[in-house]
Amino acid sequence: MDEQAVYNKWVELATEDTDVVSELSAITSDGDAIKDAFYRDLAFGTGGLRGTIGAGTNRMNIYTVGKASQGLANYIIANFPADKRRIAVSRDSRHKSELFAEVAAGVFAANGIQVEMYRDIMPTPCLSFATRELNCAAGIMITASHNPAKYNGYKVYGADGCQITTEAAAVILAEIEKLDEFTDVKRLALDDAVAQGKVSYISDEVYDHFVAAVRGESLLADGEDIDRNVSIVYSPLNGTGLKPVTRTLRESGFTNIFVVPEQEKPDGDFPTCPFPNPEIKEAMALGMKYAAERGADLLLANDPDCDRAGTAVRAADGSYVLLSGNEMGMLLFDYICARRLENGTMPADPELVKTIVTIDMADRIAANYGVKTVNLLTGFKFIGEEITRLESLGKRDSYIFGFEESYGYLSGTYVRDKDGVNASFLICEMFAYYMTRGISLLDKLNKLYAEYGYCLNTLHSFEFDGAAGFDKMQGIMKHFREANIEGFGGKSLAETLDYAPGLDGLPKADVLKFKLANNCSVVVRPSGTEPKLKTYISVSAKSREAAQGIEAKIVDELNEYFK
Repeated sequence: MDEQAVYNKWVELATEDTDVVSELSAITSDGDAIKDAFYRDLAFGTGGLRGTIGAGTNRMNIYTVGKASQGLANYIIANFPADKRRIAVSRDSRHKSELFAEVAAGVFAANGIQVEMYRDIMPTPCLSFATRELNCAAGIMITASHNPAKYNGYKVYGADGCQITTEAAAVILAEIEKLDEFTDVKRLALDDAVAQGKVSYISDEVYDHFVAAVRGESLLADGEDIDRNVSIVYSPLNGTGLKPVTRTLRESGFTNIFVVPEQEKPDGDFPTCPFPNPEIKEAMALGMKYAAERGADLLLANDPDCDRAGTAVRAADGSYVLLSGNEMGMLLFDYICARRLENGTMPADPELVKTIVTIDMADRIAANYGVKTVNLLTGFKFIGEEITRLESLGKRDSYIFGFEESYGYLSGTYVRDKDGVNASFLICEMFAYYMTRGISLLDKLNKLYAEYGYCLNTLHSFEFDGAAGFDKMQGIMKHFREANIEGFGGKSLAETLDYAPGLDGLPKADVLKFKLANNCSVVVRPSGTEPKLKTYISVSAKSREAAQGIEAKIVDELNEYFK
């Protein structure tokens, strides 16, 4: 690609958004900046688009959003009859999210596709729900999930409410690649599209149905009482979770809720949590401060598009302990299994669905309850696809829980993506259920470790920004495939699993899993949405201290590889 020529074209034609105009002017003498902004088109895949906001083909802006929307519109027109051409649109609290949603809606409307659009910010699971509830051919969510403020993104959903399949993404990408972002994109102004009836706002009734569906996931028996007066500190991390989470909890009897004031209102700057990700301790720090001041029992936080949930619980000494995504997933899964057996609601052939980088200990819990474990590639879309597969076989009720180590959970089939509202509700119910019986979540977790053996799972991300970083990531993955890896952290290599050609019936994926001695493993994969290499380390040992020692050695060795 001739980056300078494309840059010159954008200077001439990209005049609608003043922020883009200003940025193009600012980099006019900066060859490296021009190359980074134009060396490629922003990658489109099963996760849609995600990137930094700014000027260029490798950035999130109204032109890349418009081009992707036109490609998606062409796909819908080619694959759905006229009376089925309907699309749901939602957005989060990020910078430009409202503008990008309006641009996308205008493109769909101009192409004769009826748009069903949330008027206000809404969580990702609400988009999945609306896509299904309103019988849409597709849905889009403008969000960059848990990424820092400079990012935004564009998630695409199929008619089943699940993020698009690999096959659909390839077809849509082919449509996008045919287009010129300035001359081939049809678009109406949003006000005109609304006036012409081509864009409608989603009714409150759809939202009401979503909340009812979440509350319907309760595992309590009819008439069963628990102490719902638990003291909860909650943070939406300046995102979309505030209204649906607090409404769902309050309608379920959890009224002792304190919302972190600085993180309550939507704010795309995320001023108190530069990385608005409940996986990160720093994002939970302010909530933990308020929890300590108030002596709260439980801290909950969602990421900005509310498809994840993070938790901290008070220990016996009054301190607060952050639970990992794996730990909470195991607690929820064990709770679901135990309650279903007790209530007589366990299906004949139940399934736990999780990802290959999620804790293997969950497989042992499943086996104990007679539940089949299905392990899939990283990304909750694959869990959603498994629900759809079960549904096609008339076995939708076999799905009882899905989770991934990155704080994503779903206990029902009313949506096909991880749901932070569902997770927050179930966590509170489970917490209150055990507390009513004098059991803390930490007690319950330690009991699981005592029964199934201690297992430590950690995630470490290594950033590689820009064009040079992209090339370096490719080189590292190539090296791992070609080098004679003997082991990590003093644990010898037992087996290497390379998912690139497709493995165990799964789609092809740029993922390597090194299975080590004594039920330990290291998984390496490039992120599909960020300029990062992610490594997932799993260590089984007699104690937490022993596991941490082995894990530290593995991290040191990986740091040498990634220098």
